[in-house]
Amino acid sequence: MEAFHTRHATQTSNTAHPPHTMIRVIHARTAGKGFISCPHRNPAAEGGGLPHRNRARHRTPGSAAASVGISETRALLTVGTRQGPPATKGFGWKRGLDLGCIVLSLPLILPLMVLIALWIKLCSRGPALVRQRRIGRNGKPFVLYKFRSMEMHSGIDRQKAYVRSLIRADRPLIKRELVCDSPLIAGGCLLRASGLDELPQLLNVLRGEMSLVGPRPCLPGEYQFFTPRQRERFNALPGITGNWQVNGKNRSTFREMNVMDIHYVRNASLLLDLQLMLRTPGALLHQMMLACQHRQMTQRILALAKSGTAFGLGRASQTPHR
Repeated sequence: MEAFHTRHATQTSNTAHPPHTMIRVIHARTAGKGFISCPHRNPAAEGGGLPHRNRARHRTPGSAAASVGISETRALLTVGTRQGPPATKGFGWKRGLDLGCIVLSLPLILPLMVLIALWIKLCSRGPALVRQRRIGRNGKPFVLYKFRSMEMHSGIDRQKAYVRSLIRADRPLIKRELVCDSPLIAGGCLLRASGLDELPQLLNVLRGEMSLVGPRPCLPGEYQFFTPRQRERFNALPGITGNWQVNGKNRSTFREMNVMDIHYVRNASLLLDLQLMLRTPGALLHQMMLACQHRQMTQRILALAKSGTAFGLGRASQTPHR
């Protein structure tokens, strides 16, 4: 796909930029330390394979079922991974793990979900739950449930354009609320950063459309961005948490995300799922801290831009007319 091979060109300009443009530029350059740019783009590397002369074996530290982090993903994209067969092993054990975890957590989750639904109804107009069409296992569409964290009629076209721009620029997939570009309700940023907006997806897990651990389901409009090799990630049930969610969310690019997801699909096991579940609270805490930092940075930038504009207007008013 041509969209994945867009060349970057650094442009300099002396023209003034609006505050929101400045915010996006600064966030794009300072969005965590996980920004990874690959020195050379190779189409074959996107799906996990390279020509024979460049192939190299890759073993993650620890066991073969260990999750892949940012540093390992950079090595996979730069050196390439051994092209393996598509994942065909069964995931029957996942069903028992999913149901067992949900049953054990219901006494805590149900009251929390009720409180979140009441808060959404009190602070905004519209339903507490939203339904979104997503792409699941084997490319089959399904209806995903989540708590509404955005204002009604905010539209999804901006989200599609935002994701498309990040994919084409090969930049980290940073959530829109972290760049102050999302019409969120009161408390919506907290809901998203903490992952609480995804609790209704437990219903999708009960229905067998999702699993607790797996690649995140994409929107139908985003499915076109995946190459045939990258679509190997759809061989498994989509999940609420997973390898990318724990190791690379808001820090990794689209290609790096697919490397992580495909690695999970090929190495899924009961031990790996338990490891990713245990690491999920820490990843959510880091995401909440990141959201707080970005919000504070945004407020400072807006305050500086506003004070600079006011200072410029004041100087202009004091300039004597001739």
